[in-house]
Amino acid sequence: MELSKNYIPAQTEEKWYKHWISKRYFNSTPDERPSYTVVIPPPNVTGVLHMGHTLNETVQDILVRKARMSGFNACWVPGSDHASIATEAKVVQMLKEKGIDKTTLSREEFLEYAFEWKDKYGGIIYNQIAKLGCSVDWDRVTFTMDDHYYKAVIKVFVDLYQKGLVYRGARMINWDPAAKTALSDEEVEFKDIVGKLYYIDYKIEDENGNAIAPLPGRGGITIATQRPETIMGDTAICVNPSDERYGLLKGKFAIVPLINRRIPIIYDEYVDPSFGTGALKVTPAHDINDYNLGLKHNLEVVDTLNEDGTLSEAAQIYVGVERFAARKKIIVELKEKGYLIKEEEYPSRLGYSQRSGAVVEPRISTQWFLKMKEMAGPALRAVVNGDINIHPGEKFLATYKYWLENVKDWCISRQLWWGQQIPAWYDEKGNVFVAETEEEARRQWAMVNGQSEADIHHSPFTVGNPPRTTQLTRDVDVLDTWFSSWLWPMEVFKGISKPENNKDINYYYPTSVLVTGQDIIFFWVSRMIMAGMHYKDVKPFSDVYFTGMVRDKQGRKMSKSLGNSPDLLELIDKYGADAVRFGIMISSPAGNDLLFDEASLEQGRNFNNKLWNALKLVKMWEDRTSIDDTTLEIDDSWRLTDETKVQNGEIEDLAETEKSHRHNIAVDWFENRLNKVRGEVEIMYSQFKLSEALKTIYSLIWDDFCSWYLEWVKPGFEQPIHEEVYHKTVWFFEELMQLLHPFMPFITEEIYHRLREKENDLCVRQFDIIKDTDANILANGELLKKVITALRDARNKNGLKPKETIKLHIQSENNQVYRNIGSILAKQVTAETITYTSDAVANATVVAIEKDKFYIESNKQVDTESLKAELLKDLEHQKGFLQSVLKKLGNERFVANAKAEVVELEKKKQADAEARIKTIEESLGNI
Repeated sequence: MELSKNYIPAQTEEKWYKHWISKRYFNSTPDERPSYTVVIPPPNVTGVLHMGHTLNETVQDILVRKARMSGFNACWVPGSDHASIATEAKVVQMLKEKGIDKTTLSREEFLEYAFEWKDKYGGIIYNQIAKLGCSVDWDRVTFTMDDHYYKAVIKVFVDLYQKGLVYRGARMINWDPAAKTALSDEEVEFKDIVGKLYYIDYKIEDENGNAIAPLPGRGGITIATQRPETIMGDTAICVNPSDERYGLLKGKFAIVPLINRRIPIIYDEYVDPSFGTGALKVTPAHDINDYNLGLKHNLEVVDTLNEDGTLSEAAQIYVGVERFAARKKIIVELKEKGYLIKEEEYPSRLGYSQRSGAVVEPRISTQWFLKMKEMAGPALRAVVNGDINIHPGEKFLATYKYWLENVKDWCISRQLWWGQQIPAWYDEKGNVFVAETEEEARRQWAMVNGQSEADIHHSPFTVGNPPRTTQLTRDVDVLDTWFSSWLWPMEVFKGISKPENNKDINYYYPTSVLVTGQDIIFFWVSRMIMAGMHYKDVKPFSDVYFTGMVRDKQGRKMSKSLGNSPDLLELIDKYGADAVRFGIMISSPAGNDLLFDEASLEQGRNFNNKLWNALKLVKMWEDRTSIDDTTLEIDDSWRLTDETKVQNGEIEDLAETEKSHRHNIAVDWFENRLNKVRGEVEIMYSQFKLSEALKTIYSLIWDDFCSWYLEWVKPGFEQPIHEEVYHKTVWFFEELMQLLHPFMPFITEEIYHRLREKENDLCVRQFDIIKDTDANILANGELLKKVITALRDARNKNGLKPKETIKLHIQSENNQVYRNIGSILAKQVTAETITYTSDAVANATVVAIEKDKFYIESNKQVDTESLKAELLKDLEHQKGFLQSVLKKLGNERFVANAKAEVVELEKKKQADAEARIKTIEESLGNI
């Protein structure tokens, strides 16, 4: 089949993904192989894959594909999260568009609409995962509202309640007025802002209602607040007992402006006399510190806000007005009535709902909580002791420790309908009964009320018998979405809902590695570890790989509001999935933020075309193979030595010896280079340095294979290539495609099959054992590249055309090294002869490489002035480099603290630079 001019991704991606799926390569069942398990961080069912997801899924696919090709039974479980707050908001919006108010629906009716919405939009994200080439097991798709998952969450809640770890109580919590639900502390994002501080005057009275002036020239006491809309909830003014300015106010009262409520003046050391005026308005319903002061001093709690953020009846004024609109009106009225003394800008931190973006309100509310201290201990030890490794640990281990060492109880209830409904039932007296089913809750009620098992089912309407049941009402709230997703690594294998005789949980759990974003270390990562340690007494995964934040090239976080978050499917259509994967991985070292630029995708597309052109070049040689040994680039360096051995009687048959030396220098070098890089990449995989691994593979293919190896073995115009070399080249190409496959699966599979007919597929081809490398062969290859580059540069500077031949004279203390590489060197620099000399060659261009000199003799007159200028320029550079090395070696601190091999490397740099300087100076003397 004829190859297209450029690689066309659309023609291969759909074909190969369908093929892989039809072969069920991605499906996993327990067997005798070691498992390699990854569970996808479940994206919200509401969303689409943004660039952060793209990075995350690509990293996972790289690890899973590599494991699948390394003898593991790889299982990658896909799924999605029901995302209570976000999804309910979407469904409510959909209902509004249909002219339906949520409040007019029953819970069951609303859930029907919610599942309808999920079924319509929930598959979008799976389509994107497939388009990206992710090798997930589609038979294992899990949704956190699946029946088995729902039951598992309920089961865990009941279990923790029975253990005394879940409790219900009134606490000051974070309230989202937009979503009308409680939030955990971790769902509040704080932003630095410049707000306003308003100084408001409160009149002072004694117990008899007589006005008092506590400060000279002032009719009352001044407080400073950022939230004047909450003054209607004030129930005290607090000052520090050591503040002499307010020493005479004990037993006195302040009058709240605008509503004229009389409130006490109290004393507490909590107040900082140096802040503001030293007098603090105490609003227990709207500030956690004020709430604690209120408890301590037995203050009234006046909640002036409704659940939607409007002012409540308790505010007395501006009832029903949105809180920030009310603030503006109150400021105007305070000014008009003379209560507002002044206002000034003030830097502050404001909490926003991570889900809705609304400004969060502190609110006293009865909620369900999980005690976290008891859960956090094992999860902290698992990481600190090294049972679970965090990558990069130096960046995120401290964050993890801080969270768990300072953990607070987790508010797990949400005022929503979409989610797992809390399994708690209340009787008419308000007593709570927690159970997995209503039947079990009724059984508990009956037992508490002195009834037997038989009484529980006794009809309350039997003549002559009093009623023996009560009306039980289920809690209307649902559980926090994170309370379901913390069970993810276990329940995707039904480890909670079906713990007994479960082959999957026993085989796949604990999982191998978790790949996730750094922003949910506490939300999800630490909680999964808690759940795993609590319910399985074992870590849920061995490694945690944190990806960085994807930002635009200006450093801004990507978001829809900024319009800087590209559409993944559009990028794939434009560049191809492989190029997108390449582009996002090439610039994303673990844990560091990624500055996304489409130029990196362009680089990926160019790499695709480089591979495609290499394929076309190699395929051109397919029908030009020969078994003629004259087409081999054979290393003849053995001959001089072995001919001497024959004369001395050490070798009897020179012909047999010649057979053992029939090998191609380029082939030997690249085979060793390939094995060396494979070993390096294997180490990088173990350290989760995937970006570095891709860069290393990229350089091996683009530079070593395409730019050097293929040029070295390429036959002349209309000349044949030796059959051995051709087959070895094809094999190298296949090995390279296997090495690259986890990163760029589509083009590698395509090229793998285009190289020659095969029955097996690349995505399940197993990696061979990495062979040892020959340091001498690798050194010869590097020397060859260095010499070719320097001689080509000299040819260009002297105006020699590519086809003009030269005579090359080499002056070296080790001519044998150059005899090893002579045949390729001659071809690459168009040398008609190579000779070895111990003296300078007159009227020749001289090139110095370390201690060796190369004399280029041609029919063209040598420009001695240009040659001298080049050598002087090189000499200046080498002297500067030598000084930098000597400065480093002269630093006692560096020499004492650096590793021995690092110091030795610097000493080698010194020796090489000194040798090169000497060679250049000798060359200058010979001009």
